Amino acid sequence: MPDPVLRRVPRDEMTPRLQQEHDTAVALRDDATLIEVGALAPELMAWYRDEFYAKLFYGGRVGTRTKELLRYRLSMTHGCAYCNKGNRVAAEKAGVTAEQLHHILDESHACFSAQDRAVLKLADQIVLTNMHGRLTPALHAELRPHFDDAQIFELGMVAGILTGMAKFIFTYDLVEREASCPIVPLPA
Repeated sequence: MPDPVLRRVPRDEMTPRLQQEHDTAVALRDDATLIEVGALAPELMAWYRDEFYAKLFYGGRVGTRTKELLRYRLSMTHGCAYCNKGNRVAAEKAGVTAEQLHHILDESHACFSAQDRAVLKLADQIVLTNMHGRLTPALHAELRPHFDDAQIFELGMVAGILTGMAKFIFTYDLVEREASCPIVPLPA
């Protein structure tokens, strides 16, 4: 379980919205550490939900199913147990199949379309573990039949924000990690 240095806000001291998000996190993920610490700055939590998620992730130029596929690939690669529990449910709701979720780390599997494969390859360029990631002309050529350049930029920004959040929540010990998580703190 996460053990953050920052203080956790008790549920009864949270805003009504954060209380609801707390309850949802406990029901879906069996943990609400991120919400408890995030309640220290409710305006930042509101920005993340209202601006990033509502306007960009669930809005924007690119369809939600594609962004859910991208997000699940990132969270599985990063080994975020907290993220994976919620992202799997959201991806299924958006139309990602159980077979695709099962094979999310193998973009060459036949269950993925050419568009899906290109998005998963883009995710691999942005993951935390790829210090040499690059949108190459070859990858751009794979993405271009399915997305215009504005959409490709949006996919990169979404992946970048999600990846940055992953680094933040791991560094601050706000979420449960999978055994496969490559972000392992050094002993104190």
